[in-house]
Formats: sequence, C-alpha cells, structure tokens
Amino acid sequence: MFARFIDQKIDYDGSQLRPHFIYENFGLIGDAIIAFRGKAEVSDHLVDLEDKKENAFIYSEDMLHFLVEHFDQDLEKAVLRQRLLVAIIKETLEALIDKPIVRMGDDLYIDDRKLSVSIATKSLVSTLIHTGINVKSDNAPVAAIGLADLGLESRVEYLGRLIVQRYGMEMEAINLAKAKVRGVF
Repeated sequence: MFARFIDQKIDYDGSQLRPHFIYENFGLIGDAIIAFRGKAEVSDHLVDLEDKKENAFIYSEDMLHFLVEHFDQDLEKAVLRQRLLVAIIKETLEALIDKPIVRMGDDLYIDDRKLSVSIATKSLVSTLIHTGINVKSDNAPVAAIGLADLGLESRVEYLGRLIVQRYGMEMEAINLAKAKVRGVF
C-alpha cells in the first residue's frame, strides 16, 4: 500500500473523492493513502445523504486531509477502515496533547467541539475514504476546534506523514495476519 504526504496545497471540494484521483494526480496506482493540507468547502459534492437532506455543508479555512482508495467493493470494510483511520488519528494526537479526544463513530471531538469530518463510500472499482482534521476552527459551520487551537499548527506536516505511515503499516500488518494463519475445519 502506498502512503504519501503531498507537499502541495490542495483545496478539497469533494470532487477528489473519486476513483483513480490519487493515481491520476500523484502516480500511485493501487491501494493508497495520501495526506495534504488545504481549505475544505464541500457543498455540491456531498456524499453524506443526511447532510445533503439537511442542506449542510463542510467548511474549514485550513484542514489536514486524508484520502484513501482501496481496490475492492466492500463498503462495510471501507467503513471499518475509516474507523481504523480515525482511531489512528485519535491515538496519534492524544500522544501530543493533554486533552481527552472523544471518538463518536467516525468523528473526533475535544470539549464538545468537532475536530474532524469523515466519509466512506464506494465507486465502481474501489472504496474511498476522506477524513479531514481542522487546522483552523474559524468560521466553521459547527462548534469546532483545530490543531492550531491545540498548539499543533507547526506540526501539521509531521502529523500527516506519521498518520499515513501508521495507516499503511496497519494495512500491511492486516495482510500479513491474513496470510500467516491456516484455515480450520
């Protein structure tokens, strides 16, 4: 599995949550996770039907984004992988701050303020995950908190690199765990 931090700023509008975006833009063919930093403004490309029904939107002036593509068709597995990614993010951040982080499903909260957004979906050829962590919380449509509020703005790239590496290592370890056991009857 490829795991890479992208140094260029990319503003996320939801159109990036599509098959082969990572390959077409960064040359990584196959299962991959990338991280990048940029604004988030999602309204036209909302995947969450509840948000769409409520006319909700996603907005962050500055966010650390994670985009994942796995070439399988199992949406339940994608949601489980999404929860694993969010748990990795939670563990990584908790090692750096003195505040408890609460995970509720695929969302992270600190002091009842939302730290992240996340969605998992499937395409015709793959499953896809987007998770974003607020860097800045200004002008968010909900009560939000960001990495800057936690004193971690200077460590955004470090966090992006570490989290994609940890996710990639988990996927490799899962593949090894599947391969090293014998079937039972």
